[in-house]
Amino acid sequence: MTNLVAFITLLILSGCSIPCLRRADQGPILPPDFNGRTDAENSAHMGIVEFFDDPTLAELLTVGLVNNQELKIRNQEIQIANNEILARRGAYLPFITAGLSGGMERTSKFTPLGAAEEQLTYPVGGKFPDPLTNTRISADLFWELDIWRKLRNARDSAMQRYIEAIEARNYFVTQLVAETAKSYYELAALDKRLVFLNQTIQLQQQSLEVAKAQKDAARGTELGVQRFLAEVRKNESQLLIVKQDIIEVENKINFLVGRYPQPVDRQAWDFISLDSSMLQVGVPAQLLRNRRDIIAAEREVAASGLDIMVARANFYPRVAITAGVGFEAFNPRYLFDPGAFIANAAGDLVAPLINKKAIQADYMNANARQLQAVYNYQRTILNAFTQVVNSMTKVENYRDSVALKQQQVRALEESVSVATNLFQGARAEYVDVLFSQRDLLEARTDLIETKQQQLSAIVSAYQALGGGFLVTTSGMEFTELFCLPPQIDLGEVVTPPVPVDAIEPPMSSDENLPAPPIPPAPVGGAMLTPTSLDAIEQPGPHNVRLQQPVTQTALTLPLGESDRGTRIPAAIEPIATPFELGNPLRP
Repeated sequence: MTNLVAFITLLILSGCSIPCLRRADQGPILPPDFNGRTDAENSAHMGIVEFFDDPTLAELLTVGLVNNQELKIRNQEIQIANNEILARRGAYLPFITAGLSGGMERTSKFTPLGAAEEQLTYPVGGKFPDPLTNTRISADLFWELDIWRKLRNARDSAMQRYIEAIEARNYFVTQLVAETAKSYYELAALDKRLVFLNQTIQLQQQSLEVAKAQKDAARGTELGVQRFLAEVRKNESQLLIVKQDIIEVENKINFLVGRYPQPVDRQAWDFISLDSSMLQVGVPAQLLRNRRDIIAAEREVAASGLDIMVARANFYPRVAITAGVGFEAFNPRYLFDPGAFIANAAGDLVAPLINKKAIQADYMNANARQLQAVYNYQRTILNAFTQVVNSMTKVENYRDSVALKQQQVRALEESVSVATNLFQGARAEYVDVLFSQRDLLEARTDLIETKQQQLSAIVSAYQALGGGFLVTTSGMEFTELFCLPPQIDLGEVVTPPVPVDAIEPPMSSDENLPAPPIPPAPVGGAMLTPTSLDAIEQPGPHNVRLQQPVTQTALTLPLGESDRGTRIPAAIEPIATPFELGNPLRP
C-alpha cells in the first residue's frame, strides 16, 4: 500500500509541470476545383508508356531509374530508415546479456577489511589466496517497462518515417521522369532549330550567288553581296552554338540516366506536330492521394505527433527491472559448485522532480517540430494545387500561341518565296529578301521555343497531378525496379490517439471537398488522410497522352502488375529493366 501511494504521488508531481502545447493555425480550405475545372478522370493514373507514347523515351527513362545515382542514394536513405525501425523495435524488449569476467584484488592488511580477510577461510578449508582472484560467469537482464508507450511510440514514429522515406523517393522518381522528358523534348527542339538554320543558310547562300551575279552584270552593288555574306556567316556561327547546346543537353540526359557522355537516341518525328489530347485534372482532393510529396509530408506530421508523445513520457516515472544469475568464485575450479551460485533482482522507480528544464525544452521542441510539419504539409498541398493550375493554363495558352505562330511562319515562308522570285527578276531590292529571310528565321525560332514550352508544360502538368510513377496504366509501378524488403506490416503502423481534451479544427462544409487537415497541437500529429478520398473511384485507362504523328512500336513489359494502392513495396528482387534492351543493364 505504501508503494502504491508513493507511485501515485510521483505520478501527480511529475504531471503537474507539463507545459501546454501550441496548436497550428488554420490553413486555407482546399478549393473544390482547379479554377472552375474538374474532370471525371485523372491523367496522373496513366503510365509513362501510354502517356509519352515513345518507346525510345520510355527506354531512356527506365535506364535512368536503374542507374541514377541520386535515386540510389534515396534507396539507402530508405535502408537507414528501415534499420531505425529494427533499433526502435528492440528497445522495448528485455535486454539479456551473458559474460565472463575475471580479476584480482589485494587489500592492505593494515586496514580493518584486510585484517578481517586474513582470518577468513573458504568452506572446503584453507585460506583465501593473496592477492585474491575472482572469476564470474553470469547472465544479466535489463528491462525498461514501457508503461507509457514511450518506446513503442518511438518505434511507430520510425515506421512513419520509413514510409515517408519511401514516398520521398517515389516523388523523386516523378521528378526524374519529368526532368528527363523535358530534356528529351529540348533536344528535339534543338534538332529542329538545326534543320531550320540549315534551310535558312541554304536560302541565303542562293541569294548570295544571285547578288554576285547581279553585281557582275552591273545590276547590283557590292553592298548587297556583303550583307548576304554577313548574314550567312552569322547563321553559320549560330549553327555551331546550337550544335554545342545539343551536346550539353545530351550530356545532361546522360547524367540523369547515370552514364557517361554519348549520343542520345531519339525518334525522328516532327517536333512541331507533336501534341497532346486534353489533359484530365480530376478533382483537387485526388492530389492528396496521387502526389507522393504530400503523402510524405503527411507521414512526417504523424511521426512528429508520436515524437511529442515520446517527449511527454519523460515527465512520468520510469520503471526498470534488473536481474542476473550466474556463478562466482575466487578459483575457477569452484566456479560451478552449487555454493558459487549467485542471483540478484532489483526494480527502479525514477521520476524527475526538480530542475525539469531540459525535459520541458525537449517537449516544446517536439511541439515546434510538429508545427513545422503541419505548416509544411499545408504548403505542400498549396504548392501542388498551384503547380496544377499553372501547368494546365500554360498548356492551353501555349497551344493557342503555337497555332498562331504557325500561321505567322506560313505567311513569312510565302513572303520569302515571293521576295526571292522578285529579287531574282531584279524587281525587288536585296534588303527585302534579307529582311524576309531574317524574319522567317526569327519566327521559326520563336515557334520552336513556344512549342518546347508547351511540351514542357504538358510534362509539368503530368508531374503536378502526381503522374510519372506508374510504368503502365494497368498499375505497374517503378517499385519493382528498386524496392527494398520492408521490415514492417501495414497493420503495425499506428497513429497517435486523440486526447479527450483535444480541440478539433474546423472542416469544410462539403464532405467531398475536405480542407487541408490541420491537427490541433495536443493531438500529437494524427494522420491527415481525409476519409472522403475513399469514396473517389480510380478511373480506368484514358486516351490522354502525348500523341506522335508516327506509329510507334509496342513495348514488351514482362513484369507483373502491382497494386497501386499499396504504399509499402513488396520484397521483390531488383531487375535490370522491364524493357528489352540490346544489352542487359546491371541493377
